[in-house]
Amino acid sequence: MLMNDDKRMNEQVRYMILAAQRQGNRILEERFRQIGLTSSQAEVLSLLDKYEPLSLKELGAMLVCESGSPSRLVNAIVKAGLIERKPDSRDGRVRLLQLTEEGRNKLPKLQAIEDELYGYLDRTWPQEEKRQMIELLQRFLKDLPIAKALKRRALWEGNNEKKSDH
Repeated sequence: MLMNDDKRMNEQVRYMILAAQRQGNRILEERFRQIGLTSSQAEVLSLLDKYEPLSLKELGAMLVCESGSPSRLVNAIVKAGLIERKPDSRDGRVRLLQLTEEGRNKLPKLQAIEDELYGYLDRTWPQEEKRQMIELLQRFLKDLPIAKALKRRALWEGNNEKKSDH
């Protein structure tokens, strides 16, 4: 059965986005594995580098790699000695997550891997095309829950939302 042009184009968009995401993840997973991390763990370390300390709830609200509670992910990273939980001085029931020295030592290699990917993106698309892509993807994501995580991280164009206090 032949598809009409609209359905075929929608299928192309769907699978090209999926293929780009999967290929990017494969590349990053392989590179992060070389430094003992998964992509999800690398995202947590990057977030803590920018916003620490964070509660588990705050971290979960900023993650793109995980849906739901990131408890298992955080537990594995704590067990690996890359982050630690400290009591919040304002609320003893809350534990704040922050990088350990070992976690901080991973950051230069992690950032170098991310920079390699960003260099590839720079070689692939000029700035204006990336701006257009951001606009198109924001239009698609704007009413979806994942948009909140991007806004909290200031990754949304026109974003005025700041990290909330604990």
